[in-house]
Amino acid sequence: MDTTLPMLAGMVSTTIFAGSVLPMLHKALRTRELSSYSLGNIALANVGNAVHCVYVFNLPPGPIWVLHTFYVITSALMLYWYLRGRQVQRDPSPAPAALR
Repeated sequence: MDTTLPMLAGMVSTTIFAGSVLPMLHKALRTRELSSYSLGNIALANVGNAVHCVYVFNLPPGPIWVLHTFYVITSALMLYWYLRGRQVQRDPSPAPAALR
């Protein structure tokens, strides 16, 4: 593989961008606390990623594919965790009276 300056820049920036998102994902997974996030923002990120897939995956394979795939997965995870957390808060299973 012939590594050119643009390809090297793409690989470095992909690593930096992905690394900047990992602490957020780790905290969200560890604490299950996503109330500070906006459903609208997370939903728009997912819609934007879906539309952007049409563009990205028509480009030649490269670092942008890796970065965009990472964004698609992390945005989808955040949406899933957010919705699951809201469902748990909204619909707690009450313990039977005999177990209280």
